[in-house]
Amino acid sequence: MHYDYGRNKSECPEPIKSEVKGEVTYRSRYLRSDTYNSNIKANRIIVSEMGTMAFPDSSKSVVVTFLNHTIPDFTDNCAGNIIKYGNDYYATSETNYIRKIDPVTLETQDKLDYQKYLPVNLVTSHPHYDKEGNTYNMGTTIADKGKTKYIIFKVPATEKGASERPAALKSVEILCTLPCRSLFSPSYYHSFGMTENYIIFIEQPLKLDILKMATAYLRGVNWASCLKFHPEDDTLIHIIDRKTKKEVSIRYHTGAMVVYHHVNAFEEDGHVVFDVITYNDNSLYDMFYLDKLKQQAASGATSSPVNPMYKRFVLPLTNKVAEIGKDLVNLNYTTASAVKEKDGKLLCQPEVLCEGVEVPRINYNYNGQKHRYVYLNVVGMSSLATKITKLDVQTKQRVDWTSENCAFTEPVFVPMPGASEEDEGVILTSVINGNPGESDFLLVLEGKSFKEMARIYVNAELHIDMHGFFIPQNDETLLSLPCRKTLRTFSSKTDGEVRITEILKHKFPLASALKVVDISGGCGAMYEIHIESDEFREKRTVEQHQLVNQALKEEIKAMHGLRIFTDIPKK
Repeated sequence: MHYDYGRNKSECPEPIKSEVKGEVTYRSRYLRSDTYNSNIKANRIIVSEMGTMAFPDSSKSVVVTFLNHTIPDFTDNCAGNIIKYGNDYYATSETNYIRKIDPVTLETQDKLDYQKYLPVNLVTSHPHYDKEGNTYNMGTTIADKGKTKYIIFKVPATEKGASERPAALKSVEILCTLPCRSLFSPSYYHSFGMTENYIIFIEQPLKLDILKMATAYLRGVNWASCLKFHPEDDTLIHIIDRKTKKEVSIRYHTGAMVVYHHVNAFEEDGHVVFDVITYNDNSLYDMFYLDKLKQQAASGATSSPVNPMYKRFVLPLTNKVAEIGKDLVNLNYTTASAVKEKDGKLLCQPEVLCEGVEVPRINYNYNGQKHRYVYLNVVGMSSLATKITKLDVQTKQRVDWTSENCAFTEPVFVPMPGASEEDEGVILTSVINGNPGESDFLLVLEGKSFKEMARIYVNAELHIDMHGFFIPQNDETLLSLPCRKTLRTFSSKTDGEVRITEILKHKFPLASALKVVDISGGCGAMYEIHIESDEFREKRTVEQHQLVNQALKEEIKAMHGLRIFTDIPKK
């Protein structure tokens, strides 16, 4: 299908209702960043981006203009993703700036600078979240006190019921720092992996040349041109123990590759298993320059110059007794290998599970746990995704969904409240409709069958975007807004709370702590359950939740949602 990359879409700041049973609204706003406001005021680009160097500002001297671009104050044009710190949502790219947004009205709010809380120049736009609401992320410190390093940090969850909500970053905690293998050439990375006990960081040979970046303005080139792929270098894989906050002693490496998106990671039988989407070089980055996108659209190209591959790596967590040349992977369901070399390092070779797919999403309840299903865009034909697919990583079978002359954004999986199976839920994706006279629409697919449940047409132009973020209606941030129902403030228990408490007491007689709260204002539509019991011992978090869901399977039928928090008593 044809897509006009050079034309700005109109925003829809007021909600547009769709004519469907129930209620679906659509709204969109341009992020009112300082970059956006400055460019609009000047009616031209005056703030440099990674891919576009700004025109000289005639109101400044040549010296001032040069210094501003040698030591750049990066853009706050945060167009990469939506992330959550504490109870707040932020638009983010990969610079040191993020912009707080209102998740209901989409209005742009505060501008936050990571450097006020952490010594980082670049930060990923793909953090991880644990069940307690803590956020984990990574950033790069460039030539600070003579060192360039990678920083892994944790932003704690906001305490429930807190009357004041300062920026969550004020409580940030540095978990670990890793030295960069080159002072002036740090690795570029877009995401990282996390399991229950480990963090996985890929130090790839796609590097940012800081010295070239410092002279980019003088040489008349953009900062992105200072990214260089080094095929002669290996890719280093770092495993950080979340408990000790130190890197494990084993050194892992693989051949040169470029990774933008991690899929998931988990632990099994003394191994860390992680899935990623890989490329042979950085040609994907070059493909998204506006002039090349226009050329591709004009030529009607039917093939893409890049071929992303879904790969699985397996890293054994011990190599002490192994002999040289031995493959230490002992999992019988994968062909991935990790061979011990003379210097003690492990050379890791992946298994290719699929090709021509990108922007992977899973049921996030399985993040850090062993997963079976992944939802992706099929991008083998062009930069536009003309299909979405459900991949079964166990059988390696795919189920595709497509519609003629349509392009799809990232498929977001939303689990069904009380679900007991991994693919029990729905997939949401925005669809750009290229058929004359037809509107763009929101597509809803059933998770198990991958068949269409609904399409909701909207009287507006939808946008090709990078990533999506699902915010459940019971989110504390939304509940605290004036336009939403507020939480109950009285302390007496409802009939539903009493009934569910009794059921769980009977099902889990070893429970040492149990709390059931109706978080729907007392109407019984949504509950939050905190339960601590020895019955959960030696069971994964997903299995613990499944036990609670099974105990309440009849009650769940009448609910709109259920939030479960499980734990094991400390000895």
